[in-house]
Amino acid sequence: MTNLVIIPTYNEKENIESIVPAISSLDEKFDILVVDDNSPDGTGATVKQLQQRYNNLHLIEKPGKMGLGAAYLTGFRWAIEKGYDYIFEMDADFSHNPSDLIRLLNACHNEGADLAIGSRYISGINVINWPLSRILMSYFASIYVRTITGMKIKDTTAGFKCYRRDVLKNILRYQIKSVGYCFQIEMKFIAWKLGYKIVEIPIVFTDRRIGTSKMSGGVFNEAFWGVLRMKIRSFFTRYRISQEA
Repeated sequence: MTNLVIIPTYNEKENIESIVPAISSLDEKFDILVVDDNSPDGTGATVKQLQQRYNNLHLIEKPGKMGLGAAYLTGFRWAIEKGYDYIFEMDADFSHNPSDLIRLLNACHNEGADLAIGSRYISGINVINWPLSRILMSYFASIYVRTITGMKIKDTTAGFKCYRRDVLKNILRYQIKSVGYCFQIEMKFIAWKLGYKIVEIPIVFTDRRIGTSKMSGGVFNEAFWGVLRMKIRSFFTRYRISQEA
């Protein structure tokens, strides 16, 4: 069983110095792939230094800031090519607790989930250090997505996930249109349309202590219209699982 944690970065030098040792010290073995969007703060150079100490650490450097979706798609293709069994999405800033990786892995490897989501909202609202305005924006965004799409997922915008390799391969057979935070929604939507077993694992989400959030009103505006376009496209798409994936 091989596991890969994909971490997209843009100006996360200080966080990456801490998150790599934290993941590497877990009882379960996880390889780490950092996909860096040419961070001007030297995140890529920091990863290269860390590679001298951590042989489970890998790096892809992109030519510029190309967005969350592009970073993850690059990482997914790399992971599939290398044959990893379980592929994870995770932020660099410790908003996701590294120890919860094991709980997500257990849901897929031992409990039959095809996609496991670290959920902020499956057992109430478990968010620490966010202003009320941002909590409400995120919470009601998930309600909006559920209303438009019909998905029952509580945390539709979550970015802490574990996929089985064959599940991810089937999802990627469909053209992913979204590039920003709507990317997270679209990946779940396709998995749901394909009939995969999706489970939500309750986590506590803690806002970053170091660095600057990439969230903005424009991000949510993109997601708002992106969900509508995604739903309309689904009327003209035949979703089916390929046994060749």
